[in-house]
Amino acid sequence: MGFIMDGSATHIESIKQDGIYWKHDLEAQCAFITKDNINTLIKQWLDSRKLDNIAILSIDIDGVDYFVWEAIECVKPAIVVVEYNALFGESLCVSVPYRADFDRFLAHHSGLYFGASIKALISLGKSKGYIFAGADSSGTNAFFIHQSLESKLPFSTAPLQEYCSTHHARQSRDTFGNLSFLQGDERLKAIKHLPLHTCKDFSH
Repeated sequence: MGFIMDGSATHIESIKQDGIYWKHDLEAQCAFITKDNINTLIKQWLDSRKLDNIAILSIDIDGVDYFVWEAIECVKPAIVVVEYNALFGESLCVSVPYRADFDRFLAHHSGLYFGASIKALISLGKSKGYIFAGADSSGTNAFFIHQSLESKLPFSTAPLQEYCSTHHARQSRDTFGNLSFLQGDERLKAIKHLPLHTCKDFSH
């Protein structure tokens, strides 16, 4: 059983046409997620299924993920997965500034200006009762477990720098929307002039 939301009607229709949709009792809803509507959207689904919580929450909206997770109060999942922007490095506690209509390619043609740093998400997680458990090998998704599970799910983490240095995707676009294949420091250089929101650091 699961609930998927996406702002693209095309993506939602693709999910509904996939065998996974009926095999695993999924509900897919087209919705542009903001910090103001996320609790209502989740709560409506919970009520429709007579549930009061979920086991896993995954946030991957290529934009203001930090603020959406910060806003979620209606559930306390055991596991949370949030995409981070490895280009911001391991030291900065930052996110792109909040905009309800944020679109990564409208914000900057490269598509590299989105999300939050891994340190910002770790700090936010701690304030919400979650412990950082690591990230995937591509340097894209950070994993958190609720603090009540710390003794039941043993894990070890690497230095944060390692979770940022493994991200090598060359997904940047030029002003015409074509892949520009920026790599290394060229990626951060393309967006370093853009504003960042400094997040509260609860990690200490």
